[in-house]
Order: sequence, then C-alpha cells, then structure tokens
Amino acid sequence: MLLSEKRGSCEFQSEPSADLTQKKPHGQREDCTVDPSLSGLDEDVMTDSWRQHRKHVFVLSEAGKPIYSRFGSEEALSSTMGVMMALVSFIQAGGNMIKSIFSDERTIVFLQKGPLVIVSVSANRQSEQQLRSELLHVYHQIVSLLTQACINRIFEHSKNYDLRRLLFGSEKVLDSLLDAVDSEPSFILSAVQCLPLASSSRDALSRILQKAITPNLVFSILISNNLLVSIVQEKMVVEDARLKPTDLHLLFNLIRASSALQSGEKWTPVCLPLFNHDCYFYAYVSYLDPPQCRVCLVLLSTDREDFYALAECKKKIEEAVMSQNALQCVANCQLYSVDNIGVAKLRHFLYKPSDVSDHHRQLSQFTCPEMEMPYRSQEERIHLLDLYRNMQRRIHSASQPMKLIYHSTDRETVLTWVTSRFELYACFSPLVTKRSAIREVTRLLRWLKKEEDRLFICSLPKYSTTPQTDSSSLSLS
Repeated sequence: MLLSEKRGSCEFQSEPSADLTQKKPHGQREDCTVDPSLSGLDEDVMTDSWRQHRKHVFVLSEAGKPIYSRFGSEEALSSTMGVMMALVSFIQAGGNMIKSIFSDERTIVFLQKGPLVIVSVSANRQSEQQLRSELLHVYHQIVSLLTQACINRIFEHSKNYDLRRLLFGSEKVLDSLLDAVDSEPSFILSAVQCLPLASSSRDALSRILQKAITPNLVFSILISNNLLVSIVQEKMVVEDARLKPTDLHLLFNLIRASSALQSGEKWTPVCLPLFNHDCYFYAYVSYLDPPQCRVCLVLLSTDREDFYALAECKKKIEEAVMSQNALQCVANCQLYSVDNIGVAKLRHFLYKPSDVSDHHRQLSQFTCPEMEMPYRSQEERIHLLDLYRNMQRRIHSASQPMKLIYHSTDRETVLTWVTSRFELYACFSPLVTKRSAIREVTRLLRWLKKEEDRLFICSLPKYSTTPQTDSSSLSLS
C-alpha cells in the first residue's frame, strides 16, 4: 500500500504494488486498469486529429513536471506543459493569478490547487465556470486516489517529484471521468441520479443494509448501472461532513473504470475529498449478482483492518436479498421513457428539485428519462447535453441571471426554467411555441410530483453501530 490513514494524517510508505489478489485485507489498493483502447495515451500529438479534439485537459506540477494528459503522452507534451507553467509563473511574478485565456476558437482555463496546476483547452461553448468545475472534478479524482495531505507533503519534500509514479495505472480513471463529464447529465446539475424504483422495493433494500452492520462502518451503498439504488449511513456521521454528489460521482467512476474492482471481493482505500480530503475510507466492493454484475455493493469503513468484518456484512446482505428475492425489482427496472409521461412533443428533460426537506437536501438528486430518437447516437447525445450546458450557462449567468429561457432552433426547442422549487431543462420537437411549451411543462411537473417517491430517495436511512472509538472519529477529522 502507498498510504495509510491514521485519523487525520497520512504516512508516506512505499511504492504501490502491481500484484493483485482476490482479497487484500490490509487496505492494499487495487490496480486501476481499463481496456487500453479507451485511452488516448498513444495518440500522436503532431497530428490534426489530436488538435481537433473538442477538449484537452492537462495536469502538471508547479515545477512544470507533466502528470497527466487526456490525449497523447505526457512525455510528448512536456514542452507544451512547460510553456503553460512558464505562463502561470510569469503572471504570478507580477502578483496576479492567471485564470483564463479566450480566443475566437478556444477557451483556456487554469486551475491551481496547491502544488498542482490543471488546464483545460476547450473548443466548445462552455463557460469558464463550467470548465473550472470540470477541472475541480479532475483534481478531486486525483485526491481520491492519494489524499490532499499526501500530495502536499510529497511536494513539500521534493518540488520536482514525478507524481506519475504514484498514479501509475490510474490514468484510465481520469480518462473515464472526463468521458463521463462530457456524456452524463449528473455533472451538469451536480446531482446524483437514482434508479427509478418503487419506494416499497427501495425501502426493503435499505432495511437489509441497515441490519448488516459492524463498528466503523459509515456508509452502505447499492449501485446499479451507475445509478444509485440505496444508501444508508451511520447516525453519528457529523452534520457538517455530509456525503456530497461529487464524492459519489468519483466513487462510481472509480468502480466503473477499474476492471480489478469488477470481480470477486475487493478492498481498496479511497478518499472522498468533499467529505474529508486528507484521509481515507476503506472500501469493500463486491457485486451481488455475478456474473451479470448489475448490482454493486460498496461498504465504506474507517478501519483499514475491517475487510473480513465487511465480508460478513456482505454475506448477511446476500442471504437477505436472496431469501426476499429483493434484487429482482432492480434487475427488472429500467429508465423510463418520455412516451410514458403523456406530454406532447416532449423528447427529453432534466429535473432537479430544490424545495426539499433537510434530509433530502443532504444529497442533491435529479431525474431524466432514457435518451431516445433522435438522441440515441453518441454524437446526438453530446449535442443535446451541450445544449443543456449552454442553457445552464445562460440562465445562471453572473452578470444577467434569468428564470426562464425559451430557445428554438430548426432541430429542437428547449425550455429552461429555474425557480426556488426546481431546475428544469425540457427539450421538445421544433416549432413548439413558448405558450405550448409552458403548458406541457406544467403537465410534466404534475407527473414528476406524482412519481416523486419512485424517482428520488426522499430520506436517507440511518443505522447505529457501537463504535470502537469516540463518535468524532467517524468524521475522519
């Protein structure tokens, strides 16, 4: 293992091991490997195809050492990253900080977090704020693998340290994250999407999780196809250290991108940076329905020696779901279609409620239907999400915020509506008038209210353990 958590501190120990076993009870990190075809690492940086990517992301250290590039190898781009760092240093020498550069065709955004500099070069129409939010996700994903305390300590000891040594094998996790940022609406709304499920079925699964507990277990999470099924938490988790959507996004991405976590029972340290950026949780990851691998169980503990205790919890959960046939509802569940809603000419929508009770507000959620024609292809899907991003940029503009936008083109009509109760992006077929769109959205809102218990987790179930330490340790502070 590379790092160890000691209630608020990190210890630099040794290089990570590439050796993988079925069980790693002492917190050894699983190698994060993904199909190499998903990576742009070997792409020639001198070609036109490399230049024509819609977005590039670079990570480098304050000393100008390359750490990561979304497309092309860091070695081939070392001179480019050197120029970036020289520009950052030049501006800093004048007592300022470079934030962004704009041209007719590109937007370049800089984010400096401690000893790391992260840069986005984008050819699309996203705002500086949106691009900076994406860079923050990249930074947080790196922190989730190493912890912020360790990153700072390493560069305090050696400013020229090559961080790629510690991130070796994890580049594909960052690749997967950036793919998801472009192709998943959860990053647009900074919210988590739940699997649409009857509240009785979700409650039954939550009760099973609540009964399978052990000291130091903090969160029990069920995931299906990257959608949240259920989450329960320890009662003693402090209120100012709630689990944020970004933490779940990073956790989901790590599981999705790491092939080593997709079989058997795996044990890996993971930092949830918005919960506590300096320490690890220890994650027990296992699928409840092999070989289909549709329902993933994640148990997060504060104790690095908890593997076997959590394996016992998983065994209890497995026995309960089998005896109650509780996974059948998940297996049969799919995203809903706009055809089932009864709203004329509606093609797609994103909906995020905001007038919710305190326990609901602990975890921001959204819902959307399955993308259907004409948005089935990846290209058309990205087109629609870009349209949503553009609407979000306009309606949340710092200089001229708005409450409602009606946007019509020859391809589609989008109505964006933000109130104190919700944030809604509704896409209709072209030629729909503003009055008609508002009338149909009113119908949509009634349907969403009716289906609220199925589409959202309206309360976060809790359980109580008998901790081996005082309750403050559960905050990882």
